[in-house]
Formats: sequence, C-alpha cells, structure tokens
Amino acid sequence: MKSFAAVDLGASSGRVMVVRVAPGWLALDEAHRFPNRPVRVGGTLHWDILALYQGVLDGLRKAGPVTGAGIDSWAVDYGLLDADGALLGNPVHYRDSRTEGVPQKVFALIPQKDLYAATGIQNLPFNTVFQLVAARESPQTNGAATLLMIPDLITYWLTGIPGTELTNASTTQLIDPGTGSWSTPIAEALGIDLALFPSLRGPGESAGTLLPDVLNATGLHDPTPVTAVGSHDTASAVVAVPAATGDFAYISCGTWSLAGLELPGPVRTEESRRANFTNELGVDGTVRYLRNIMGLWLLQECLRAWSDPPLAPLLREVARATPLRSVVDADDPVFLAPGDMPARIAGACRGAGEPVPRDRAETVRCILDSLALAHRAAITDAQRLSGRSVDTVHVVGGGSRNELLCRLTADACGLPVVAGPAEAAALGNALVQARAAGAVHGGLPELRSLLRATQPLCRYEPTTHPAERSSWERAARRVASRKSAKISTGQEA
Repeated sequence: MKSFAAVDLGASSGRVMVVRVAPGWLALDEAHRFPNRPVRVGGTLHWDILALYQGVLDGLRKAGPVTGAGIDSWAVDYGLLDADGALLGNPVHYRDSRTEGVPQKVFALIPQKDLYAATGIQNLPFNTVFQLVAARESPQTNGAATLLMIPDLITYWLTGIPGTELTNASTTQLIDPGTGSWSTPIAEALGIDLALFPSLRGPGESAGTLLPDVLNATGLHDPTPVTAVGSHDTASAVVAVPAATGDFAYISCGTWSLAGLELPGPVRTEESRRANFTNELGVDGTVRYLRNIMGLWLLQECLRAWSDPPLAPLLREVARATPLRSVVDADDPVFLAPGDMPARIAGACRGAGEPVPRDRAETVRCILDSLALAHRAAITDAQRLSGRSVDTVHVVGGGSRNELLCRLTADACGLPVVAGPAEAAALGNALVQARAAGAVHGGLPELRSLLRATQPLCRYEPTTHPAERSSWERAARRVASRKSAKISTGQEA
C-alpha cells in the first residue's frame, strides 16, 4: 500500500486528503480542511495566498509520511515573482472588478472569433488574458520575472522548482489546445511576454521534491516527491469520473458547475464559440469540452446573506416547494460578484417576468431548478456541437451530495445521473500521482474502474411522467427564449 497527499484548493476552502492505494483497493481520508477567505484591500479583492500555503503545510504535517504529494486548484489566477523568486503581492481574485471593460479592449486588438479559433477558450470576464491586459502597466507586472498559476505557485514554494502545468495553463487563453503549446501570435498581439511562464509540464511529470524547510515544517521525510497532477481542479475531477464507457457527460459541481464532455480533440467552430463552450486540456491528451455555469455559488451566497442557516432542514423545505415556479438564467453575469444574492435572484425573476420568490425555500428552489436547466442546456449543446451522444450524466464534486439537485438534473436532462465521488478532484489528483509512482497502472478506463469498485455512488433515474417532462420542456424554453433575446439585443456576449 502507498499513500499520497492530494492538496485540493477550492474557491471557498482548501483540503489535504490522504489517498491510500493498493492493487484493487482505494481509500480516502481527510487530513486537514481550512477556509479560503478572500480579502479586500484598497478596493481590490485578493486571495490570501499565505494563509492557503500555511493550510497546506498544516495538512501535510497531519497527513504523516506519504509516498508523494500533488497540488490542484481553481484556474485563471496567478502570482508574480521578482528575479529573486519573491512574491510581488497577493494574487488578485478572479471576481475582482479590474477586468470590467477589458474584454472589449482585447477584442479591438483580436476579434473574438479569431481568439476563439486560436485558443478554444470561452469568453468569461475573468479569463487570464483579460487579467494580464488589465494589469499590463502595473508596477508588479513591470517588475515581474516569473508568472505562476496558483497551484504552480504553491508547488514552487514546496519544491523550489518553477513550472507551468499544462491543464491549468490551457485556461489562460494563451495555449493552442490542438498542439498543447503556447499561442505566440495571440501573446504578441496582446503584448503578453510568454517568457514570464516557466517551461510547461504535463500531469504525471515530476515537479521536484519537498525542500528541507518544508520537511522541517511538516515532519515529513526526505525525499518526498511532488508530482504535477491535473493542477486545474476540474482536470483532476474529470479523471475521477467513474464512467464505465466513453458515452458520458460530466458535471463537476461545486462553487461552479463545469458541464460537458471528454473529447479526443478541441471543437473550435463558430457555433461552438457562440454557445460559449471552452476547450481545456485534460489528463492523457484529452480535451474537456465544457461550459462554465455559475453553480452552487448562488446558494452559497444566499446562505451567507442569511447568516448561514442549517442547510439540511432548508433543503427539506425546498423539496416541498412548487417546482419550476420561478426560473432564471443561472449563467447571467449579474450573479458573478459577491453581494446580496437573494436580492439579485428576486431582481432577475422580476426582470424576466417570473414570480418573485416569497421566502428562502422558494429562493433556493429557484436556484436549484435553474441550475438543473443550465446543466440540461450545457449537456444538450455539448452533444450537438461535438457530434457525440451520451447515455449517462456523472455528477462529481461537493454538489453530488445535494440529492435534490441531482434528482432535478436527472429530470431536466432526461438522463440517469450517477452522483459521486464527492472528493473527485482529490481522488483524480492522487490517482495521477499513484500511476506515476507505479502504484496503479493503465489509462483513464483502468483508473475509473478502480473508482467504480471502491467509491460509494448513487444513481438517480429521470422522471417518466409526461406532465413533469412537459414542465421541464416549457421551463427550458422560457430560459432559452430570454437568453436569445438578450443576445440579439447585445446585452450578453
């Protein structure tokens, strides 16, 4: 048996999980979980990266002796280092407002369709290229010698070796997903210096060993290797989709819902761009063809506004609320920033001519119904645009624990939903480490077979009641027609 520390940093919390692997056997234990609390300073929203790093060290110490470690996190954000390797400031949070208006400036230099044809990345206001253009003349950027994505920054502090892991690099909108190399013409057109990025490395490659001061801080033994995993948390989560065949869709459901298909190559058609699908690189040469959906952020922000009431009794009340009474476009940019989410949900309903939720249960029911409809739209569009069909939807990540959302997603999609594992990113992270260490063998089908044999999964069948099916169809048309109207009037990209 070998054990691996999977460091999984999410938008609201970080965790260090210990995954123990032996032939035909896989077990996961939580060593440490810690909050991820953004901090606003001088009007700018930052990640508290030093607190996150301390959480990683504490987690590695609690994990005890391990065969190795790997880091994954959210995408698009980065830290800048000077020539001596010192951090030039806390990384800026992707929900910060500094990129407002920047996409339009970028599209004046590179038409949006050309940027998509080169990189295959969907248009989101916080994409890395927009952040880099927004900060192009800042003192930090002018003084930077190195740029590291968030998981690469943590890895650098652990090992002293800089590198740029490919799955996360592909989200920067500076990678050609067909070749897996930098898109020099895009970088040159935008004045972005690719020399800031250290050399690319793929999942499974060595990222070094823990430095002596890290060993002292964690009590681990030398040498402890660090492996580059699918450092974008969604890349690791998709590794842990326990699919039995290739005919599946996935939803990595947490703060965001990432819904789509696993493909052998990118889809960069104009139709795909207009549908706002992204082509992010995955493990073993795959492409994650997906759409970002606002996800459980909508619920998390409501709970925060309500002073965090217990969720379980609220969800029981939600399950009794009138289905599909009010639905909104869960992808509406109005929901992106932190703030009073219940008021924004009510405002979106009012603006769409939907009944305004009358209480907390109706607000949450509106969120879950709307998310299920967004999942349906993404999976339907992904099949149409890729020419692939699916027979099962796999929901992984923390959202797989939300039974009501899983049931609603099955009903909305008209497909069975298999929920779990909840800690998919950590499991995928560890499996890539384990394969690199020789503890497991084979490709993604073999890794997924091990997951099916060892992880608890729950299956939800879609409703077959004609009236309920018709209700979902009508609700889907309500949202789609309003979205089309926004696009046609230029209110939405």
